[in-house]
Amino acid sequence: MLDIKLVRANPDLVKENIKKKFQDEKLPLVDEVLEFDAKLREAKTRADSLRGQRNAISKEIGGYMAKGMKAEAEEAKAKVSAMAKEMEELEAMEDDLSAKIRERMLVIPNIIDPSVPIGKDDSENVEIEKFGEPVVPDFEVPYHIDIMERLNGIDLDSARRTSGNGFYYLKGDIARLHSAILSYARDFMIDRGFTYYVPPFMIRSNVVTGVMSFAEMENMMYKIEGEDLYLIGTSEHSMIGKFIDTILEESELPQTLTSYSPCFRKEVGAHGIEERGVYRIHQFEKQEMVVVCHPDESAQWFVKLWQNTVDFFRSLEIPVRTLECCSGDLADLKVKSCDVEAWSPRQKKYFEVGSCSNLGDAQARRLGIRVRGKDAKELYFAHTLNNTVVAPPRMLIAFLENNLRADGSVAIPQPLQPYMGGKTEIRRKGE
Repeated sequence: MLDIKLVRANPDLVKENIKKKFQDEKLPLVDEVLEFDAKLREAKTRADSLRGQRNAISKEIGGYMAKGMKAEAEEAKAKVSAMAKEMEELEAMEDDLSAKIRERMLVIPNIIDPSVPIGKDDSENVEIEKFGEPVVPDFEVPYHIDIMERLNGIDLDSARRTSGNGFYYLKGDIARLHSAILSYARDFMIDRGFTYYVPPFMIRSNVVTGVMSFAEMENMMYKIEGEDLYLIGTSEHSMIGKFIDTILEESELPQTLTSYSPCFRKEVGAHGIEERGVYRIHQFEKQEMVVVCHPDESAQWFVKLWQNTVDFFRSLEIPVRTLECCSGDLADLKVKSCDVEAWSPRQKKYFEVGSCSNLGDAQARRLGIRVRGKDAKELYFAHTLNNTVVAPPRMLIAFLENNLRADGSVAIPQPLQPYMGGKTEIRRKGE
């Protein structure tokens, strides 16, 4: 959410930013905010004036009564009563205008970083850098579900019967591999100085609207019927929500957190074979990283966060690349974002396995996350960032394809072997 002072001072900048995000339908919101804001300030000024007059007249009433000037006292009381009624009406007007302003401000997108490339959608994202050499083996790489089934590691049919499409049973060594990757990711981030958390898996609506846009909320979140609770779509939702309505001391920054959670999403219908299986699903698990920091440090932390993911994937011998997300691909709260994509030997292209985002002070404004400066009087909004460490089972696709051998077995890179009971490979039983 933008600072109202910015909207007042530079509405053209706000409108130009909306155009850069190809959301022209939101342009009228800026003028509506300015109109409601002007009326709100006018109402507040009038209310303040009435309070001053009421206090002065209230003092006069005592004097009139002391002098036996009953008529004057009654007249003064009538004035106070009329003022009180008008003030009550003004307070109701203020509440209504404030609600209208907030409703619109929550929809107006955040100001994007000047370095963000302008483009309509993810097809116009820009490659930043490649890490590792993408390899296409001299044997055919099967579809990821076929790999898992040959290793007796997945049961989709039972999941459809119990839960419907978009769910799965992992089993055996594939299930163990799934857990091993998450455990390794946890320790990887702890070793980089992040504090490990297991957060709540449900959050209240005020946290939901604090961490994401309405469009994201509608497309992603599952609501718990009869409760003011939503299942989290990713653990950064509850991790950022942890700081709601708090004042952090500047000396406590940065807050560097890594969290594990299941994630629940209303994923839109998949298109094509590669997005079926376990690529787009309603339930998965994820290791996340979250940073709450000083505004001057968020750009540095943005680079550190995506580099952590790159380093993690490269430690498992998976080639990756980073993509700068263009303006039209940025969610409304984001200042800057980049995707990490893993190499798919089967598709002979990269596909998304994680996303790193700098949200500036947008989430902090919505949630009231403030920082007390060194002079103890200064309060400012923190900056928040998040990034995916790893999200299996999507990551399993990249892992299995890049570590598959010609005989159908899967090699286990050295960092994962302790988490796999010392196993160096996965084979079908009996092979």
